[in-house]
Amino acid sequence: MPKDFTQFQAKIGVSFTDSALLRQAFTHRSYLNEHRSETNGHNERLEFLGDAVLELISTDYLYKQFPSKPEGDLTAYRAALVNAITMAEVAAEIGMNDYLLLSKGEAKDNGRARQMLLANAIEALIGAIFLDQGYDAARVFIETYLFPKLDGILSKRLWQDAKSTLQEKMQDAESATPYYSVIKETGPDHDKHFTVGVYVKDTLVAQGDGKSKQEAEQTAAKAALDSRGW
Repeated sequence: MPKDFTQFQAKIGVSFTDSALLRQAFTHRSYLNEHRSETNGHNERLEFLGDAVLELISTDYLYKQFPSKPEGDLTAYRAALVNAITMAEVAAEIGMNDYLLLSKGEAKDNGRARQMLLANAIEALIGAIFLDQGYDAARVFIETYLFPKLDGILSKRLWQDAKSTLQEKMQDAESATPYYSVIKETGPDHDKHFTVGVYVKDTLVAQGDGKSKQEAEQTAAKAALDSRGW
């Protein structure tokens, strides 16, 4: 796994004063179990901070960008913008996948598991940028790499309530109401992650991940809509 983050810093246009902080942002808890000599901690505290910074900056942006929109719409826009799917897409696009410091077991994971790792890592990166470079640098990073996703979210109406849409479509197509069940719950109390399945007539249709049951349910509903071509 690469240990030199010079190219990554050049790519995102941020030069860290504290390089250890940058490395920590990419360090998963599992990596420390196999590398006892690692002096930096894992990235969960940075993720906790980055999540708050991300929410403030995205809220401020949406508030100013859409002065006539009600609170409900702004909340829906923000949820679609900062969810695990969008954040993982951005993380992959800027090459974070190549720098993740993971255990051998975690490194083999793909799909939803890797998506969550990337989403968490980019939040940790935002936290690290905030600590090392300040609020404005974190804002510029988010504006540069995340906010361009908003046009696609709005044009595809990804901000709409996927659960309501799925229920409507399923009732029309199969005369059945989808229901949701938690498949897996991981992480400490302050940083829970949920995997939720959406079922129709006791058949698993799709799964979704999120930092709350509600977010995971929405992600699962969106995956179900995609799987049916709706």
